[in-house]
Amino acid sequence: MSVNEPSSPVCYAAETDWQTTPENLRILVLGMGAIGGYVGGRLAEAGADVTFLVRERRLHAAAKQWLIARSPLGDLCLQPRRVGAGDPGSGYDLVILACKAYDLDSAIDAIAPVVDDDTTILPLLNGLVHLDALDARFSRRQVMAGFAHMALEQRSDGVIHHLNDFHRVVYGTRHASQKAHARRLAALGDKANLDSRWAEPIEQPLWDKFVFLATLAGATCLFRATLGEILHTRSGERFILDLLQECTAVASASGQPPTAETLADYRELLTDHTAAYTASMLRHMQRDAPTEAEHILGDMLRRADAQGIEASALALAYSNLQAYEHRLQGKAVG
Repeated sequence: MSVNEPSSPVCYAAETDWQTTPENLRILVLGMGAIGGYVGGRLAEAGADVTFLVRERRLHAAAKQWLIARSPLGDLCLQPRRVGAGDPGSGYDLVILACKAYDLDSAIDAIAPVVDDDTTILPLLNGLVHLDALDARFSRRQVMAGFAHMALEQRSDGVIHHLNDFHRVVYGTRHASQKAHARRLAALGDKANLDSRWAEPIEQPLWDKFVFLATLAGATCLFRATLGEILHTRSGERFILDLLQECTAVASASGQPPTAETLADYRELLTDHTAAYTASMLRHMQRDAPTEAEHILGDMLRRADAQGIEASALALAYSNLQAYEHRLQGKAVG
């Protein structure tokens, strides 16, 4: 029996079977893409009250489709509760924002009607600059911070494929008023098939992920290759370590230096000659899709410039992605 059959033993509660318990948060997840679908699906699988806000065309076209993820940590199949922008509902405690950075403005517009004074927003985006935009539209009091650390790909049939063997979500508060919702989310995370971590303070984990991702994305996108393939070239390892050092210098100058243990872990991961993975940004390039270059590499380089840090490897990696984006925009115009 296939996992994508509703009668499969790995399929879970249908829409009519949802039960809400008093301790559950009412959660709205923007979209059913790779990260939002997977994280929201794992929480729903554990009994959380989860609703997905999807585009109107998808709401109607996919009315009978199931949310499916294939994972080495356990397949997921459920029929999610969905709403469209025309009738999104209200009274949500937590809004999980898991869009790509280049869709942030439209995502903010989409969730704005359901965000009231008691709503907390949890963005699971990479980097840092999106927090400024969310704070400006709502308030720091309402915006937590977090990120997802997992390799996912949603293919043309809508199925989410989990490409590695860990699925970590890290989040934390940025205002004292958010702690009640964070505690309830932590209780849900403990029940879910998900490595859910409440980190206080959240700033250092955010910076650590920022440093690692800028290095991984910068290198794999520049070389158009996996880490292992890069490391088998004459200067690949040196470039990767130079890029890591530059990003680490930016974090340190910003008051968030990675620990020696964290850096040792990153060096081990980034110099593994058997590594067959890349950043998701490269997979987007291979599909002629937009990337988060501005949000990750561009922002890191701007911070380096502001601190007077020489970052030639970072500048080269960012220029490569700028050239790609310019070519992509030219194709769109043409």
